[in-house]
Amino acid sequence: MDEYVAGTSTYYITNDTMLKIGLNLLEMLKEDSAHMRAKDLHELLRAWENYHRLRTAEVHLRHIQFREETRYPGFFYRADFPDLDEEIWHCFVNSRMNPDSGEWTLMKRDWAALVDHGH
Repeated sequence: MDEYVAGTSTYYITNDTMLKIGLNLLEMLKEDSAHMRAKDLHELLRAWENYHRLRTAEVHLRHIQFREETRYPGFFYRADFPDLDEEIWHCFVNSRMNPDSGEWTLMKRDWAALVDHGH
């Protein structure tokens, strides 16, 4: 995630090629995670946490890949889409993974102010 999905080692910069490599590596980790085992409850907790981190990482990557723009300051920079595009991307992105097929659906949702910034 750090190297391919806009982490600190790349100064929060990524692009579509790096995201595809990252997704490929996550797919390999998902395959390996099917073989995790635990000898006690502590190891089971750690295995379960790693599985959930893997799933969360995939969702994060897919949202960055879907959102073809840079979201700054402080989030990520897409070198292949360097500009902040409020006209098209001032929205929420939602996703759903079909548990049977593993297929992802990502969609834009209207932005709504969650906090009143009035003075």
